[in-house]
Order: sequence, then structure tokens, then C-alpha cells
Amino acid sequence: MSQENNSQNNQKNQNNQQQDINQLLKVRSAQKGSVPDENQLLTVRREKLAALQEAGKDPFQITKFDVTHHSQDVKDHFDALEGTNVTIAGRMMFKRVMGKASFCNIQDLKGSIQCYVARDSIGEEPYADFKKYDVGDILGISGAVFKTKTGEMSIHAASVTLLSKSLQILPEKFHGLTDTDTRYRQRYVDLIMNAEVKDTFIKRSKVLSSIRRYLDDQGFMEVETPMLVSNAGGAAARPFETHFNALDEDLKLRISLELYLKRLIVGGMERVYEIGRVFRNEGLDTRHNPEFTLMELYQAYTDYHGMMDLTENLYRHVAKEVTGSEILTYGEHQMDLSKPFERITMVDAVRKYSGVDFNEIHTLEEARAIAKEKHVEFEERHKKGDILNLFFEEFVEEHLIQPTFVMDHPIEISPLTKKKPENPEYVERFEFFMNGWEMANAYSELNDPIDQRARFAAQEELLAAGDDEANHTDEDFLNALSIGMPPTGGIGFGIDRMVMMMTNSPSIRDVLAFPTLKSLD
Repeated sequence: MSQENNSQNNQKNQNNQQQDINQLLKVRSAQKGSVPDENQLLTVRREKLAALQEAGKDPFQITKFDVTHHSQDVKDHFDALEGTNVTIAGRMMFKRVMGKASFCNIQDLKGSIQCYVARDSIGEEPYADFKKYDVGDILGISGAVFKTKTGEMSIHAASVTLLSKSLQILPEKFHGLTDTDTRYRQRYVDLIMNAEVKDTFIKRSKVLSSIRRYLDDQGFMEVETPMLVSNAGGAAARPFETHFNALDEDLKLRISLELYLKRLIVGGMERVYEIGRVFRNEGLDTRHNPEFTLMELYQAYTDYHGMMDLTENLYRHVAKEVTGSEILTYGEHQMDLSKPFERITMVDAVRKYSGVDFNEIHTLEEARAIAKEKHVEFEERHKKGDILNLFFEEFVEEHLIQPTFVMDHPIEISPLTKKKPENPEYVERFEFFMNGWEMANAYSELNDPIDQRARFAAQEELLAAGDDEANHTDEDFLNALSIGMPPTGGIGFGIDRMVMMMTNSPSIRDVLAFPTLKSLD
């Protein structure tokens, strides 16, 4: 169904729902001599439920209902189904009573369909009950598939079953859900009233399924690693902390998946991946939520070039399966995944967009001087490589709209990555960018336990200097590296940002079913 048809149906549903409410207002006004408020309308629904229960028709006693078709299935296969009986179930989104016959609209997972309910078809008592049902009630309807005189595919009800009574009132108009905070807090209402929201989360599920299919076909094994850890490493982020009463120990929620997955590589599991929640005690904005979904994978006997090839192929595969195209539209930009992704070093990118060549900057003093000249703010603890990264963030990121691999980062910001043999100030690392966003981060993984210990020591110095995002030394991980880890390529993908890109969603909260929100209390 087109977006235009969806909008027309939404408006039609809202108008009919408002007619129901207006009718109820008139009835209650005649009874009480005044216009009822929302509490009175809610009271009427509870009175209807009580009457049903008293009559032995409690909908909450029903435990199952056999559904044969969804609404869109009926429409897609109308020619084959016309005249045959089907059974659907869903939420009644509008009802129009016209004496001995009525129309209602049932909304289910895949869409909505009109149902014709006549007294002579379902019986006098069931029809009397049906006339008392409210918009929002969940119904099961069995009947023959047919087309009305106006050509609308419909179901001629032979039976109507009330499966659940709605005791709340849905927003009578779609603009009643424009408040984003309310939409995020009451996602269940948002999903009912907005077909596009439901479509986003269906596509999110398809993204995850598509990723798994691709990696499984490439010989990767999906695994699970701990969320509660004593040492939250593998990324530059502040962890959440908690206390485990049974062992009387302080623990942290993981900030990445890296260090345990590498332990599995050491153990001989050559291709592993995990899709899971990680937790970072940081701020909220359109691209950040304190808990989010990360995918990390590790492949023995390859390097960061192998990870670039995998990233290109994976993104094309997912885009084609989920959106049907290798061209992604996000806001005002179109990103072409069909062409080879650009590959550029961080130094070359900074020179291209800022005019500063860090190949010509040899000392920390020179780096600080050029930063002051270009008005790039830095801290006393920052080394030359940190300042290069600050230049990248200031001058480059916003320009990286088309798929781009930014390669060869400074060693100061890459404590878990192999050095470039020909230039040990830099490491074999890339970040993948689209739409000016970092979408993935990958390394040729450091497998030298002596070098890794020295890197951890440098991180400990940063911690002591006040950098609360630096890594602690992980002795068990160092022991694993001492056992021996093969040359390995690894990468982490931000799944939520990938879904944002695949669904043209402006905020990470639009692709998280239940985003983190400040408590109303």
C-alpha cells in the first residue's frame, strides 16, 4: 500500500473514531445533563467490561484464537481467496454502525482490512454485542472474502469474537502523537497509530536477520560473551558500575565485545561474531543512547584490508535485502554503495580538508602550535596523535558523506591495534564513515602480548591523569595473548546507526523500541 493510501486510511480511521466518541458524548450528555470528561469515557468502557463479565462473556478468559491469514495476505491473494472463508484478528480502528449492518476496520501486523458485519450473518445477540464494542478493542473475525460495490477488498463476517477489551482511549487524531517524548514513552500507542513506525522496527529485524545470514554463509559462528565484567575494556568509554551481592564484588556493564571475542580466537574459533547490547555512561543525543546494539566480529588470518572487503560486501548485501537498492537515501543525501568505497589515510584526509600536513609535524610542540593557529582546542595530556585526531574531528568528518574508509590512525588513540611496520607512529586501523557518521571501527588486531602490556601501561597513565575513558590493564587478556593469538582482523559495527541509515530515521530513538528517557518522577 502506498504512503498516500496509508495517510488516507489513517484519516478515515480517525474520522470514524471521532464519530464514535462524539456519539458516546451525546449519549452520556443526555444521561447526565453534561458533557463527560475523559474519566467518564473510561468509566463507560469499564462498565461495558463489567456487563460482559456478568453475562459470562469475559474476553480476558479467552486463551487462544486460530488465525488463518493476515490482512495483507488477503489483499495480496484476493483472486485466489475470493469467496472462501478466512479468519483474521487485530485491533478495531474504526466502526460505522448503520442499522442492521456495520463496517469496521481491523488492523494487524501487516496492515488493515475492512470487515462487513451484518445482523443476519452473525446473529441478533452477537450483533447487539458488536455494536457496543469500542475502537481499540481486539477482535477475531471469520468470514468470506469479497469486494464491496466500491471495489474495496473486505471480509463478510460470519462470526465476531471479542478477544480483548481496550480500557483506554486511543488518540483520536494522528497529531495527538506529535509529541516525541510521548511517542517514545508509549511506543505501544505509537506503533498502533503510525504504520511507518511499525515498518521501521520490521526493517530493523530484517537488518539483523540479513547480517546473520551473510556472516553464517561466510563461515562465521555467532557466540555470546559476558555483559557483567570486572574490567570493562575494548573501547574508550565510561562504564556503568554495579555491585554483585553474592560475591560481594563490584562489577561493570561491558562497553564493548572485543576482549572476550579475542579470547575465543586464541582458543581456535577462527571466525566469531556477537550481536549484543553494550552500555556506556555517556550523554544522550540523536546518535547516542547509553545502551545500544553493537556487532563485533573477528577473523583469524586476515587484517584490516580483509575487514574493509567484508564491510563493503556486508553493507551492500544488507541494503539490497532490506531496501531493495544499493542506493541509500538519508535526509538530503544519497549514498551509493554500488561503487568501490573510498580509502584514505587520516593524515591525507586532514591535509585535504584543513590544509595541515601532519607528515611535516614532527614534535608535540609543533602539533600544539598548529592547533592553536587553527583554533583546535586540546588538553595538556594530549599527544601529537591525539591532536591529529582532533583535527580530523574538527575538519574532516562532516565531509565524509559517501562510503569512506579512513585508515591508519595514530597509535595514541589505538591501544589494541597493530603498528604499521613501516611507520610505527601509526596503526593498521580504519573507521568506516557515511553521511558524516562513524559507522564501524576495525583493526589488524594487536597480538603481541609484550607490546599490549606496554599499551595498557600507557592507558593506566592516562587514567591517573584524569582520563576516565582510558582502559585498565586486563591481566587475563594478556595471559590469553601469551598463549598465542594468530594474525586477526576485527571490526565493530554500530547496528542502530545502520538501521537509521536503512530507514532514513533522524534519531537513534526512532530505531530503539524503548530508548532511554529521563524518569517522569
